[in-house]
Amino acid sequence: MEQLQRPGAVFWVAVCCPSATLTVWASAWLSGAAASDDVLDALLTWGEAHEVVAADAEAAVTLDLPLTGDFPGTPVQLLAALRAHGAGPARLVLPAPGDPRGLGGGGPFTEAAMRAGEAVLLPDLGFGLVPVPIAEGLVRWSVFRVAVPLSPEYVGLSEAEHGLTDAIRDSAGALQALDVARDRPGVRAELAAKLRARPRLDWPAGTPGRALRVLQRADEVGAIVAIAEIDEPGGALSSSAAVRRADALRPLSTAVRTARYAAINEAVRQLTEQGDRQP
Repeated sequence: MEQLQRPGAVFWVAVCCPSATLTVWASAWLSGAAASDDVLDALLTWGEAHEVVAADAEAAVTLDLPLTGDFPGTPVQLLAALRAHGAGPARLVLPAPGDPRGLGGGGPFTEAAMRAGEAVLLPDLGFGLVPVPIAEGLVRWSVFRVAVPLSPEYVGLSEAEHGLTDAIRDSAGALQALDVARDRPGVRAELAAKLRARPRLDWPAGTPGRALRVLQRADEVGAIVAIAEIDEPGGALSSSAAVRRADALRPLSTAVRTARYAAINEAVRQLTEQGDRQP
């Protein structure tokens, strides 16, 4: 994977989602390891414009943000509010049906994050942000008060890497045993095209290379899973075989999300430590 250095940032192909971008760059900025303009530029990867609204009255009053339905605020207002209230490092969550890890229970934030499949947590402040594309080139970030105290789960990079490797092996073996894994003409070219189509992102200088490598591998495996899901029911000859095929792929999808979660949050941890050591 090609890596290019430039002042203040590392260019890397691997990318995850809008919440991952905000989690890393906002945390780097809050710790003094990046400039506010870097955060805003990074968000442009996901849309030409971003707006911010408070999803509830407490978020609106505490962070001085407009409520949903009012004229929206901007990422600049959000960053100013985070700085003013002493926000610490952000955390990424990537929930999925049946796997709400990191969301801290039910409520509007959990429901919105589950629908989006991603969110940013601000554990020190007790708020969460959920991005939703609402028009071409426009992303809306909704800020929620989180109902319960947050203690985000820690997943180490080694654990995530091993989990991804095990899931690849187990899923391949299960599909082969079911005789539903089949070669598809042009699948390699399709995979390469899907990876090339992924957004390219600048990461802060000092982002740990291992975290980026794990993120890249998760991205590659995630593209394979996406192709397999498009190919549903694959080589399955019956509805029951199709169900077993989906069951075989599910752990792989979970391992991809866990690897992304671990990589992003480890990057935040190291960038925050670097910023704290600066005079």
